[in-house]
Amino acid sequence: MGLPEKARVPKEQLTVTDERTGKTFTIPIVNNAIAATAFKQMKAPKKPNEREENETERGLRVTDKGFLNTAVISSRITYIDGDNGVLRYRGYPIEQLAEQSNFLEVSYLLLYGELPTKKQFFNFEREIMHHSIVHHDAENLFRSFRYNAHPMSILTSAFAAVGSFYEEANPSLQGQTLFTKTDTNSLANMDKQIYRIIGKAITLAAMAYRVRQGRQFITPPAGLSYTGSFLYQMDKIGEERYRPNPVLERALDVLFILHADHELNASSTTVLQTGSSLVDPYSAVAAGCASLYGPLHGGANEAVIRMLLAIGSPANVPAYIAAVKRREKVLSGFGHRVYKTSDPRSFIIRRIADEVFAVTGKDELLETAMALHDHAMKDEYFTSRKLAPNVDFWSGLIYRAMGFPMDFFPVLFAVPRTVGWLAHWRQMMHAEGGVKIWRPRQMYVGESKRDFVPIFKREEAPVDPKYTPATVTHSGQSKRTELADYLGKTYSRL
Repeated sequence: MGLPEKARVPKEQLTVTDERTGKTFTIPIVNNAIAATAFKQMKAPKKPNEREENETERGLRVTDKGFLNTAVISSRITYIDGDNGVLRYRGYPIEQLAEQSNFLEVSYLLLYGELPTKKQFFNFEREIMHHSIVHHDAENLFRSFRYNAHPMSILTSAFAAVGSFYEEANPSLQGQTLFTKTDTNSLANMDKQIYRIIGKAITLAAMAYRVRQGRQFITPPAGLSYTGSFLYQMDKIGEERYRPNPVLERALDVLFILHADHELNASSTTVLQTGSSLVDPYSAVAAGCASLYGPLHGGANEAVIRMLLAIGSPANVPAYIAAVKRREKVLSGFGHRVYKTSDPRSFIIRRIADEVFAVTGKDELLETAMALHDHAMKDEYFTSRKLAPNVDFWSGLIYRAMGFPMDFFPVLFAVPRTVGWLAHWRQMMHAEGGVKIWRPRQMYVGESKRDFVPIFKREEAPVDPKYTPATVTHSGQSKRTELADYLGKTYSRL
């Protein structure tokens, strides 16, 4: 008998053969990932008549529209297993945190990596609540907005404006290493800004709520929880010893836990992209607010309510489901970019919804929502596509039952998400190897080099509205002014 054949030991590497050149390349695999920059070594001669903009001789580029499979950082904060419906903060299942913890304790965990001791939590909570008061001058900013301004526009502007109050927090004034150093003073300065942003988030949000109602702003109270203080600042008018309903206070606290972080979503990525230029954290958070403001991100639960209102009643659900299948309607609140099974947060939020409805009474849309849920969960069209209810499906109903206006829903998303943004920002500032500014590549597919043609030599071409400035129709005073003649009126110089 011959000797047994030696077992092949798998190597943590990828072997790639470039069929254009016949060359073979070996790329290391680390944590089940390869470096995109490794493909730059795969160069090939330019083909006859090939566009020079392809830069073939400079190495292969990797394209990933929408970052479907691109990891831009290494992180220790949040883990999502979308195939199995798993969400963990720093290793702790979201179900355990929502059941046993509170928002500020979870905030400490996300920011610093471990659950706090009793002493650590006391100090952290005290600092957060102490820094919830905003400078009196900030009131003028809020009153400068129109009465019907969207609260997310107000909140986005407010975070950017509040940053201007603290010169010690601005790397443009104090030096670009302000937050990248890890000495005691630098860490203390960084954490002070974190206290300020988290603490002021509820105050700024409450001010955005009250200014549209013409109410005076409320000074943050002492002795209430984070969400209790938030509800107090929004709702107190003149009552003595005012305390928010404990069921609503706890429900909002759990919702804040569920929305605190969700790995590298659009707004968190925006914060890191902005923060990579070493801008101050207030500006980075303002950028995150602007990203979350978009209807594909923070406006999803609002879209659910509008959908349910459009459906009208449970009797209309089958017709709506049929319209969705024909791609005539959109089914909001089902499915998720990450989760391929159920969103683990949706089960928690469903229980919270029952507790809230027991206090507020059932929302008139609840029966429609339940009918839609039941139809979709029994329909092969949706189950085969793994379109299960997500966190937005139920959160919108809870916010509506609690009396929040629909355009305030994204604010209730942004306030807790400031914690996740800051956790990722803090991690990036102290990343091994330093901070590199995020500068993605592109594939240029536009015109190749061409020479300028004077305007009197250009020929008329068919008008494509996609690439032609739209003509604005003027009426009223603008129309009359356009027809008038006056000193300094602009005429074409060509």
